[in-house]
Amino acid sequence: MGQVPLHSRASVPSPPRLVSVDSLHLRFRRSPAGAPHRRRLSVPRFAPRPAPVRAMASHIVGYPRMGPKRELKFALESFWDKKSSAEELQKVAADLRASIWKQMATAGIKYIPSNTFSYYDQVLDTTAMLGAVPPRYGWNGGEIGFDTYFSMARGNASVPAMEMTKWFDTNYHYIVPELGPDVKFSYASHKAVDEFKEARALGVDTVPVLVGPVSYLLLSKPAKGVEKSFSLLSLIGKILPIYKEVVAELKAAGATWIQFDEPTLVMDLDSHQLQAFAIAYSELESSLSGLSVLIETYFAEVPAEAYKTLTSLKGISGFGFDLVRGTKTLDLVKGGFPSGKYLFAGVVDGRNIWANDLDSSLKTLQALEGVVGKDKVVVSTSCSLLHTAVDLVNETKLDKEIKSWLAFAAQKVVEVNALAQALFGLKDETVFSANAAAQASRKYSPRVTNEAVQKAAAALKSSDHRRATNVSARLDAQQKKLNLPILPTTTIGSFPQTMELRKVRREYKAKKISEDDYVKAIKEEISKVVKLQEELDIDVLVHGEPERNDMVEYFGEQLSGFAFTVNGWVQSYGSRCVKPPIIYGDVSRPKAMTVFWSSMAQSMTKRPMKGMLTGPVTILNWSFVRNDQPRSETCYQIALAIKDEVEDLEKAGVTVIQIDEAALREGLPLRKSEQAFYLDWAVHSFRITNCGVKDTTQIHTHMCYSNFNDIIHSIINMDADVITIENSRSDEKLLSVFREGVKYGAGIGPGVYDIHSPRIPSTEEIADRINKMLAVLESNILWVNPDCGLKTRKYPEVNPALSNMVAAAKLLRAQLASAK
Repeated sequence: MGQVPLHSRASVPSPPRLVSVDSLHLRFRRSPAGAPHRRRLSVPRFAPRPAPVRAMASHIVGYPRMGPKRELKFALESFWDKKSSAEELQKVAADLRASIWKQMATAGIKYIPSNTFSYYDQVLDTTAMLGAVPPRYGWNGGEIGFDTYFSMARGNASVPAMEMTKWFDTNYHYIVPELGPDVKFSYASHKAVDEFKEARALGVDTVPVLVGPVSYLLLSKPAKGVEKSFSLLSLIGKILPIYKEVVAELKAAGATWIQFDEPTLVMDLDSHQLQAFAIAYSELESSLSGLSVLIETYFAEVPAEAYKTLTSLKGISGFGFDLVRGTKTLDLVKGGFPSGKYLFAGVVDGRNIWANDLDSSLKTLQALEGVVGKDKVVVSTSCSLLHTAVDLVNETKLDKEIKSWLAFAAQKVVEVNALAQALFGLKDETVFSANAAAQASRKYSPRVTNEAVQKAAAALKSSDHRRATNVSARLDAQQKKLNLPILPTTTIGSFPQTMELRKVRREYKAKKISEDDYVKAIKEEISKVVKLQEELDIDVLVHGEPERNDMVEYFGEQLSGFAFTVNGWVQSYGSRCVKPPIIYGDVSRPKAMTVFWSSMAQSMTKRPMKGMLTGPVTILNWSFVRNDQPRSETCYQIALAIKDEVEDLEKAGVTVIQIDEAALREGLPLRKSEQAFYLDWAVHSFRITNCGVKDTTQIHTHMCYSNFNDIIHSIINMDADVITIENSRSDEKLLSVFREGVKYGAGIGPGVYDIHSPRIPSTEEIADRINKMLAVLESNILWVNPDCGLKTRKYPEVNPALSNMVAAAKLLRAQLASAK
């Protein structure tokens, strides 16, 4: 049987007569019956709501895909588990897309994006569009379907997944394209055109969004076997013909605008890289003729040279800028903007959940109008709303005052329209006065400020909070106490969270079971996990974290200054979503958070049991953070709370404490000039948490998917005793830094297998990875562990994988012993 395509490629029926965007709120039409399955999906009817008489100059960069209640997540996982068909998955996806487009149209948005939906990742979608499938997936041409697509994303029984890494400085992950001189590009996924036609058939005219050709190449990596020095930009001439085909099809389908996302323009680019933009868009100019073209940037200000390059491009109608995180771009615009072009002004924050200060934004927009022209400013989001929660309407349990301070994606769409209306002269005074009242309520609320916490955090700057003894002396003291073998084995923290376990937590939260019953159930689960690890002969154990819903939310729920949502989910990668807490006020720890469970787990075994904490930088970077004080101040407050917990764990007899800083690099500013300041306060915050413990207490930290090589010296400066770090999915990229001569004296455990894939690695494969590590790291500092926590895996995958991992460590120990 052939692959099921991502979208039906059957001929689409003639779309219903298109209504203008201005009158979309009046009439939506359905596709005729009997269309291919993508067309005949039941799309919920939308009762028309009052909407503006005409759509003003408003634009949304992109929108969350998962659905208000994670409908896509559950459909994907059901499909992957072979519990539902491809057609059922496509139906859920089509219903979500229809709902999003119609929601924006009803709200009065003029420039509505399409092709921002994805079954996994928008960069992977572009790889599929270009037919850039690595040979190991056995793709033989034709339209790329689910089999190949999901194999690239997740791996399969015989081959590993493509590398995944952080999308700029967000908690979203993208699938890194693997390219080289021999890649045969071909137009292999018509998703962008299909979705444009799909929206049109529903009566919604959209702006198709494509990852721009230059950013696509700059976000790629040389494939295995290709020289690391290979110029990815040399492929520009090979991918542009496919972009031209896509543009031609979109034009033929009736598109009038196209959006190219070129976020790499906010990075520190050299003249050769900047020149690639001029070359690419010059080459595309004739193909784009007759279309209005928007180039969208986001996540930071555009540097002066890049701004000059961007605004000099020919054939481009509009330029989109993030004016929330890129306030310096405002100065560039005021200093000169090309005549007759549109400015898509990203004044509504796509990265946070705070309600926009409408009065302040309107002033900014009016000032910009004075620079670029009355009808040339388009109100927009700062970036895709993918990075915020979906809809505040679903938060029925949130404190009313705090709720009044917030806006999720659906509310941000309304904010964009309110600003566009006001800019046009149709200001809704009721909306603006309610917004001003909410802003004032937040500013003066007594629940936001705790003077004792502020004073304690301010005092931190007088010390650098280093442990008194150097790491090699500490490791000697710890080894005498712990008596671990060479190449000690451990895991990262969590064990699989079964349906039964989630049910227990859910019922306890809903008060359907007593505290005694809850403690008994969690104790049984911990006992099971401890016993399993002892049977597998793992050296340093974990309790499996059965009591925890999420590594950040669990702590936030026990700290003051945090609020929580029920449905505030944000996509992290694929079907994986996180529910970031909201830090609205000063942070402190009312009481111990983990000591009860960690002490219980340690009492079940004679082996060392790790106390498991999430570090202050990760709690910060994985939360929606208050925007009324510097992030560093909030981070120091969290560090003090975690310090109290570390010291309580040590008093309770826990001798190995892991303080995860999975997201340390994620907060790194995109511009090099700003990175040292961030790393200074982030690393300092980590050191604050454990500066007071004894030499014999071993402090671990863990970091996951990211590029660490450029911050390795900051990682060393954290002064942890042991660091476990992602490695396997990125082709041991981490190890190259040690090959290049960086000396690392603390314990280190580069991950030996990828836990984000269901694939079970063999003992030989893991032993081979350990041998690669031993080529660049001393055997007395090397630890053996998976890449990350095991929460998302199932026991039939975890047990054999860990068994093979321990067997590989023992094999290498024996070889090292015989070599001596």
